[in-house]
Amino acid sequence: MKKIFIFILLLTINFATGIAQTKSTQKSPALTETSSPESAGISAERLARIDNMCAEAVAEGQVPGIVSLVARNGKIVHWKAYGMADTQEGRKLQRDDIFRIASQTKAITSTAVMMLWEEGKFRLDDPISKYIPEFKNPKVLSSFKYSDTTWTGVSANKEITVRHLLTHTSGIGYGIIDRDERMQMIFQKAGVTDLFTTENITIGESVKKLAKLPLHHNPGEKFTYSEGLDVLGYFIEVVSGMPFDKFLKTRIFDPLGMEDTRFYFPETKKDRLVAVHHKVDGNWEKYPVTFYDTDYPVKGAKTFFSGGAGLSSTAKDYATFLQMYLNGGEYNGVRLLSKTTVQTIMANQTGDLFSGPEEYYGLAFGVITPEGVAKGGIGSLGTFDWGGYFNTQYFADPVENVVGIIMKQTRGSSPDQTGWKFRQLVFQTIDD
Repeated sequence: MKKIFIFILLLTINFATGIAQTKSTQKSPALTETSSPESAGISAERLARIDNMCAEAVAEGQVPGIVSLVARNGKIVHWKAYGMADTQEGRKLQRDDIFRIASQTKAITSTAVMMLWEEGKFRLDDPISKYIPEFKNPKVLSSFKYSDTTWTGVSANKEITVRHLLTHTSGIGYGIIDRDERMQMIFQKAGVTDLFTTENITIGESVKKLAKLPLHHNPGEKFTYSEGLDVLGYFIEVVSGMPFDKFLKTRIFDPLGMEDTRFYFPETKKDRLVAVHHKVDGNWEKYPVTFYDTDYPVKGAKTFFSGGAGLSSTAKDYATFLQMYLNGGEYNGVRLLSKTTVQTIMANQTGDLFSGPEEYYGLAFGVITPEGVAKGGIGSLGTFDWGGYFNTQYFADPVENVVGIIMKQTRGSSPDQTGWKFRQLVFQTIDD
């Protein structure tokens, strides 16, 4: 009887983890490193400009360290580390070191949402209250008292939908980093956990607190960067019946071979986590504990799986994730998304609500428009991108089949010019 139970349990687990990703006839190769950039249509001579720029930026003190990666046509043509991983400990940066990717988590969470959508679990315009009842009848902030942080709200003119949460048009705020001081105070008083924590709390607990708080505006009216992807992390748990961290591991990270992308890491990988630095009297020092402890990926309760900001990763792992998108949802013979779903993700979902004419927002990324192409140096039409709180950036160009990733770990002001320079220099390397 015991053997039968174990067999049924294993069968159930295999079925649950197998329905989201399937074998593909496309069978694109895994990312491989090449010693010949020319084999990928990249000029080695021009590629050296990236090498020089990164080395100079570290030497000039713009940043303490950089890992940069460039891939084209599935071949890694540049992957190097510069400078220090920890200035106080004197540890040099290695190219496979682990970085807190913060908001680069959002695209991964969005991908997980769309995998469940492909399975027919929900519609994009379903109200989120259908799955998390606490969001029923949302209120928009109408008045606020600074003396005691009490507030009043008026009923929103519509329910928050899954699409609103994916596109940052729900009206939900972002707590401690919100641009509205009133929202910062309301979130803090309610005990909503923002971004990262070492405390013993779950995303479900935090999201249910968040659901009771006011919105900036009616859903769908404006683009307001928010904790919507944290809500969707919990939504994934509700819809899939799996803890969010296990869902990502079994359905995205394991199939793609992203072994170094996690919310939290064991002791064996602790020494690969890059320190967060800030400038103090002209020197790079470890960032202090503020409303969060920068060591959150390796210490504390390790129970809070932030869908908007919680993951850490490597340049190679994230390049793998982006290459899957460039392949139309497939990687190394495994399909996570259909190419039609990828087209939906890349389509303009926010109209003119996003930042300007050069870029619009889809369901997971910012996407370059013809006006963006005309600006120059940021990619072809449809190039998609984003970045993270600790100074990490990425982009992927579907026309040129190019991935660019530059990883740093800094907070506060600095003369860092590497982000825009790296992107501009990547595109000047293309030689066919």
